[in-house]
Amino acid sequence: MAGRILIHCDLDAFYAAVETLHHNLDPNVPLILGSDPKEGKGRGIVSTCNYPARKYGIRSAMPIGEAWRRCPGPPHGNGHYLKSTRGLYSRASRKVMSILSEKADKFEQASIDEAYLDVTDYCGGDWDKALALARNLQNSVKEELGLSTSFGIGPTRIIAKMGSEENKPSGIHRTLPDEIESFFEDRPVREVPGIGPKTATRLAEWGINTMSEVSEYGEIALARFTSERFASWIIRVQEGETSDDVSPLRSRKSIGKETTFEYDQTDTEKVLIHLSNLVSKVIKRAKEINVAGRLGEVKIRYQGFETHTHGRSIPVAMDDETVFMRLAHSLFAENVEIERPIRLIGFRLGNLEMPLNRQSTLDVDE
Repeated sequence: MAGRILIHCDLDAFYAAVETLHHNLDPNVPLILGSDPKEGKGRGIVSTCNYPARKYGIRSAMPIGEAWRRCPGPPHGNGHYLKSTRGLYSRASRKVMSILSEKADKFEQASIDEAYLDVTDYCGGDWDKALALARNLQNSVKEELGLSTSFGIGPTRIIAKMGSEENKPSGIHRTLPDEIESFFEDRPVREVPGIGPKTATRLAEWGINTMSEVSEYGEIALARFTSERFASWIIRVQEGETSDDVSPLRSRKSIGKETTFEYDQTDTEKVLIHLSNLVSKVIKRAKEINVAGRLGEVKIRYQGFETHTHGRSIPVAMDDETVFMRLAHSLFAENVEIERPIRLIGFRLGNLEMPLNRQSTLDVDE
């Protein structure tokens, strides 16, 4: 068992939180970012929303008309609808990352609102100091920028990332090396990064819904109805033996595809369909050449050839179309500049790894 101490920081409802501060809004009022809902008749999608809006079942990439029907704006309801403010998020993100990176031996920004810190040497291998550091960083970001963060502390990337989801929002969760077994006990397999809905459903068909049931089956039995690679990986996850590497420089090898529209597009739902097709083609190619990736990037080129690329990394290399489809849709919804004509859309799978170091979907027939 490696002796690294990793911290994963995840900004809580980042985009909505930044807009709330920028417009001096009430954080308890549902805030939905995206296209003009036109009182339920608008086209387009939800970019993101805050926690009060999520209580209505609103989510990223949902049609904006459906969001209005669930939580209408005045005079029919208290939903607050806004278009995203260009440039606001990257400036806020840089300030957060500057605060976080000062306290890390090694620092890796995973996306605009996530980061990994290796604080082993900084804390002298002391897990109590790591917990105090997370609290200090959380307070610093809140006091200096007004933004809420959640932290996970653990010996691997996966455990640290899962920890940051434990007590959202504004939570901190630490998993010590000798607590790994209890951390995974009775935990739904769906909560493990790298296991998407399709894989979780298939595991459930074999009677495996929790990590405790994974342990009961054991690697040999799991391999018989999944694959040797998957069985080996999930057991290593459970034993805390997956990657503890935090690196500011990831491999630049990648697979990408893009589409230039014959006519500039303002219909974001139509662009999303094209993006989905690109993701499918890229993942198909990855499987053909036997590689998986840690990074997904969406490229958007607007009228006038202004181009923006938005990426997000995951803690384990995968070639699961469902996972990267969800990631691509989220990146597009959160970053597209609504009603601005789009000339090109693209998707790239990066930070590629070969089979021995990757996690894939279950090797079963469709």
